[in-house]
Amino acid sequence: MSERNWPDGLSPPHLEGPTPVRRHASPVSFVLLGSLLLAALFGAFGGGAPPTLQTRGEGADLAITGPQLLRNGEFFETHVAMTPRADAADLTLALDAPLLRDLTQNSMIPAASEEGFEDGAFRFRYGPVKAGETIEVKMDFQINPALLGGTRGDVAVYDGTRELARLPYRIEVRP
Repeated sequence: MSERNWPDGLSPPHLEGPTPVRRHASPVSFVLLGSLLLAALFGAFGGGAPPTLQTRGEGADLAITGPQLLRNGEFFETHVAMTPRADAADLTLALDAPLLRDLTQNSMIPAASEEGFEDGAFRFRYGPVKAGETIEVKMDFQINPALLGGTRGDVAVYDGTRELARLPYRIEVRP
């Protein structure tokens, strides 16, 4: 076939095939993709088993199991275990207001007998609890789109107005 009958834009170099350098995909894309996958494998973007934070306060043991690194918009659950060391007349879980800012709470099991807001914290009353009895509360949340960077606040256990234990809790939120 002569050169003048070829379609526009084709010439003899097109018939020779690719040069050895252009025959394969660039290794840069594989290195970049591999680096991202490796970072994800080691938890740089969240995921994995949530850690448990524990404290032994003046009158109770408090444990929080929940994620500390999440992506925006994710659903997640947090477990709070409260164990008074003496009989409690009114065991109360208190969550600082800044901790719940831009989080939507979907459920809380078991439900508190009374809910309220006092001294800058949301309070959930569980009534009388015997010494050594553990109340475990499961809370389900979703991160609102406006929350970037994270949130932090204290989780505390009270017997009425007397503080039994307190633990700082922080959630880092990435886009």
